[in-house]
Amino acid sequence: MTNSSDTPLPTSDHMPNIDDDCLSPIDESILFHEKESDHKPRILLLYGSLRERSFSRLATEEAARILEWLGAETRTFNPSGLPLPDDADADHPKVKELRELANWSEGMVWCSPERHGAMTGIMKAQIDWIPLALQGVRPTQGKTLAIMQVCGGSQSFNAVNQMRILGRWMRMVTIPNQSSVPKAWLEFDDNDRMKPSSYYDRIVDVMEELMKFTLLLRDKKDYFTDRYSERKESAEEFRKRIDTRSL
Repeated sequence: MTNSSDTPLPTSDHMPNIDDDCLSPIDESILFHEKESDHKPRILLLYGSLRERSFSRLATEEAARILEWLGAETRTFNPSGLPLPDDADADHPKVKELRELANWSEGMVWCSPERHGAMTGIMKAQIDWIPLALQGVRPTQGKTLAIMQVCGGSQSFNAVNQMRILGRWMRMVTIPNQSSVPKAWLEFDDNDRMKPSSYYDRIVDVMEELMKFTLLLRDKKDYFTDRYSERKESAEEFRKRIDTRSL
């Protein structure tokens, strides 16, 4: 919300349900300040297959190469050995590794095969092990996300559509662009490198877009996810504590 001398800010007289103490005009000084982090953007990549020649892993490796060329620091989680959700404690080494990487990251790439018209259970299990909140920290909230899928047959978008919904549920900023590689087994050479094609170019597009969104948002994500309803709830709890102490 911007303001000029000719345009007064609205008051609560027009919005009687608003708590004035918890709602303020948009602070453009935060959105457009010049101070930026000086470390490389931190991107975590997850893939959804354990096959020896996993095309979701190979696509993820191509994405990591592109991201690193663009200036990112990347880490890729190997889901082999990760237990099913609720089939082990949170102190399981693979669970701890995944959660530490989620906390470390400023953005993510998810790449899943499409299996039976959906993302794989391996892909979903990784997301299910990342909590919405952990010891007062929300590991994924406000972070950027790019989604990709590989297909054994004709091009489909079921897996990326599901992951887009899941990204929103994890309170992530899922970028508009996405990648779906049909007949993935035809798109990689004998050295497990992706062949030149429009599908490769789309992955480049997606990673380029992810980097731009990550650089734009990473220093401002706390402000973007600062919500009126949560401020109001916190203010009400604080008032209750003060009222209790005054009795």
